[in-house]
Amino acid sequence: MPEIIHTRKIFSLSEVTRSIQHTLAKRYTSTFWVKAEMIKLNYYPHSGHCYPDLVEKSDEKIIAQFRANLWRNDYLRVNHEFQKILKEPLKDGIKILLLAEISFDAVYGISLHIQDIDPSFTLGDLEKEKQEAIRQLRKDLLFDANKKLPIPLLPQRIAIISVETSKGFADFRKVIDNNEWGYRFFYFLFPALLQGDRAVESITRQLKQIQKVKHHFDVVAIIRGGGEDVGLSCYNHFELSKRIAEFPLPVITGIGHATNETVTEMVAFHNAITPTKMAEWLIQKFHNFSVPVNEAKDTIINQSGILIQDEKVKFQNLIKYFRSVTQNRIIMSKNLLQRQSSVLIQQAKSLCTQSSGDITRLNIILKKALLLFHQNKRSVLDNVERNITNMSPEKVLKRGYSITLVNGKAVKQFNEVKKGDIIKTVLSKGRILSEIQSTQK
Repeated sequence: MPEIIHTRKIFSLSEVTRSIQHTLAKRYTSTFWVKAEMIKLNYYPHSGHCYPDLVEKSDEKIIAQFRANLWRNDYLRVNHEFQKILKEPLKDGIKILLLAEISFDAVYGISLHIQDIDPSFTLGDLEKEKQEAIRQLRKDLLFDANKKLPIPLLPQRIAIISVETSKGFADFRKVIDNNEWGYRFFYFLFPALLQGDRAVESITRQLKQIQKVKHHFDVVAIIRGGGEDVGLSCYNHFELSKRIAEFPLPVITGIGHATNETVTEMVAFHNAITPTKMAEWLIQKFHNFSVPVNEAKDTIINQSGILIQDEKVKFQNLIKYFRSVTQNRIIMSKNLLQRQSSVLIQQAKSLCTQSSGDITRLNIILKKALLLFHQNKRSVLDNVERNITNMSPEKVLKRGYSITLVNGKAVKQFNEVKKGDIIKTVLSKGRILSEIQSTQK
């Protein structure tokens, strides 16, 4: 009961609080649903209780604020439902629809006692934020900006944003470092938080660091550990998605989940389902280059072998033709000498009018003269034959000379070739293909 002091009615503080408690209990007799933004969960691990700070905003200004409490058992149940439906835990900075009752305590004051939270309301709000981020990126013509960047033929230098101890990063390294084809990659880790309230700030900060040294890298890879599909809402954040969309290097993502794509993954140059798939995608880039190169190498070897064999056959045929021509010339020369010898003998006999003794002596003299004539001619023919043999292509090549061919024809003048032509040099043992760098008279 109040006291009367100097005609004044005085209430004690406990009487006031009891009156408030009585009034509230009489006015708010049942639970009711409230929508609000939970700016701070205020979870206390030692007790398991939460004391959320709830606000309502208008034009980014707080127009209402209230304190709430969520007891341990209710928190565990609600958090389990959030992770099941949203793939996200109950956390700071989300909009919620809560079932509560007015609670008043004489010491701690008035608060909302939360009994339940509807995760589907938060899911809808998060999806709304996701769609709004997509809409704004398309409006700013940034949605496909990163996809339009050129990527090196062999993306070998990789700036990685990840956690050093994450399973996803370990899986990526295992595939990249131990690929059976021996492709070599350079990668450098820029450590960052990849889920939770601070993930956006952490990833954005590392992107700024990479941009300062972008000339050292070909691509940026965001690698998140696989496993639970929780903590993904940060990848729908507009500012993070915008930073990736307008980044000057191609950004590839391997966040490691099988749910719908986040906005970050949508705007990235390439999105892999897992870090392992990301590594395989990079290796495939090397495959796409190496396979045609190896095929071209095999083609060059095969075609070169066929060309060399064809030229070898042509060269052997030229040798046979050269031998045949020289032999025919020698035979023709021998026949000519024999005919001339016969004519000379006949002329000598017809001119001879002397006695038989004189004729006999003359015959002896003629025979000696013819023998000497034949010996001289034979010596001349032998020398010609030796010279022909010594000048054969095989003998000339063995003495250190060579034949230079372009388009199958022998090169005799410097102006028969030009810079860039491919010439073939025929040696005694082997062939050489060369490219003309310059010519000089």
